[in-house]
Amino acid sequence: MGWKTEFRSIYYDGAPEPDDPAIDPASTAFLVIDVQNTYLARPDPSGLSADERRRYDAWTPFHDRMQGQVIPGTAEMLDWCRGRGIECLFARIACHTADGRDRSLSQEMPGWNNLLLPKDEAASQIVPALAPVGDEIVVTKTTDSALTGTSLRLILHNLGIRTVVCAGIFTDQCVASTVRSLADESFQVIVLHDLCAAGSMELHCKELEIINMIYCHVMSSDEFRALAG
Repeated sequence: MGWKTEFRSIYYDGAPEPDDPAIDPASTAFLVIDVQNTYLARPDPSGLSADERRRYDAWTPFHDRMQGQVIPGTAEMLDWCRGRGIECLFARIACHTADGRDRSLSQEMPGWNNLLLPKDEAASQIVPALAPVGDEIVVTKTTDSALTGTSLRLILHNLGIRTVVCAGIFTDQCVASTVRSLADESFQVIVLHDLCAAGSMELHCKELEIINMIYCHVMSSDEFRALAG
C-alpha cells in the first residue's frame, strides 16, 4: 500500500485514487507545528507515585517516537527543503503575557491542555534540533490552528505559497486544526505522517484517517520527496 490507498475512512472506501499533487518548490512551504521544549520534558520517574508512573509509562511511546523518528526526520526534511528553495516555517504555542491572560479558552481548559507558556521562557521555544535558520519565519499562537491566531495566512499569501506540507504535534490537535484551516483557505495541504505524533498511535492513526483526502493528502516524507523530485 502507498499514500493513495492508506489512511482511508469509510467516506472514501472505494473512491478512486487521487492524482499526484503538483509540487512546485517556489510555491511550497514546509510548516513545523509545535515541536517545543515543553512537550519533550519528562520528570524523574523515581520520585513518582504509582498513578503518576502509570501516566509516565503511557507517554513513553510518544517520547520514543519523537526522539527516534519525528525530530530527526523533521531535521532531515528541513535540510532537504532548504536545499530546494522550499520555504520553512514554524508555529509554536506561546502567550504574550506572563499570566497567560491572552490565551484562547482552549488553552485555559482544566487538565492536560491547560498551557501557560510565556513566549520568552525556555519551555515555549522550538527544540534546538529543529531551530529556525536565518530569517525563517516563526508564528506564535494561543490557538490550536496556526492560521486562526496568527498572520500566517497573510504571510503564506505574500510568499506566493499554494502548497503547505505539515509536520509536528499533536496530530489530533494542533496539526489537525491547522490542516483544516489551511484547507478552508484553499491551500493544497500535505501531512507527513512519519513526522507527526499524537499522545498514542491509536489517536495518531485515527486522526490521519479523518483528515485524509478531504482536507489533505497524507503520505510519508519519502513519498513526498519522490513526488517533489
